[in-house]
Amino acid sequence: MTTIEMGSASREFAGKRAVVTGGTRGIGAAVVRRLLAAGAEVLTTARSAEHAPPAGAVFTQADVRTVDGARTIAAAARAEFGRVDIVVHNAGGAQPYAGSAAITDEVWREALDLNFLASVRLDALLVPGMRAQGSGAIVHMSSAAVLTPFAPFLHYVSAKAALETYSRGLASELAPDGVRVNTVTPGRVATPGGAQTREEWSRMNAADGAAAATAMPPLGRVGEPDDIAAAVLYLASERASWVTGSSLVVDGGEFSRG
Repeated sequence: MTTIEMGSASREFAGKRAVVTGGTRGIGAAVVRRLLAAGAEVLTTARSAEHAPPAGAVFTQADVRTVDGARTIAAAARAEFGRVDIVVHNAGGAQPYAGSAAITDEVWREALDLNFLASVRLDALLVPGMRAQGSGAIVHMSSAAVLTPFAPFLHYVSAKAALETYSRGLASELAPDGVRVNTVTPGRVATPGGAQTREEWSRMNAADGAAAATAMPPLGRVGEPDDIAAAVLYLASERASWVTGSSLVVDGGEFSRG
């Protein structure tokens, strides 16, 4: 029996309504599949309709980097479900640059919009409903690169570091209302976007990039999307009912060692 089949048998999310951004590929799609298998109704989003969402999910095309995109997602969720119980902010990413000086103002703004402000904007629209119903779970997707920031991705890791700080503050604010906020912090995961980014980094920095791309985490393999999805579902579930303001590092031991 696979992990998803086990989730289906438990149906622990039956009756829950979830929003997952960036849910048509990679980690986001794995989260959507697991939520659906465990009984949730799921609305997912992407900037384009190029990739089909997992079967059974409601799809809304929207650009999370913009205020209008956040409004589109929130309006679609309200129209489809009436209420939202779970929000998973998965959309994110960035390309490497040849040092911090090569990162332009425009790139910094884009990184902040996608990897930080997208979550802030959508939360601002969906949190009031969660507070009113007295329950909810929000999971923000960070990156283990915040634990060892380096120049080619400084725009990305800075935005993710801001996201983690924001998550802890929001968790404190919303705890009295029964709304939990946590962060999943993945290491290297085998996704199409991640593979493309690592390949580009290797080309830019042949020696260090190639070595980093081929080195294995202590647990002996690169992560799979389902590894991260399992962590997301734990934090979104009642099993984590006493967990808020936390960051769960899921990296095979690569970055989280002292």
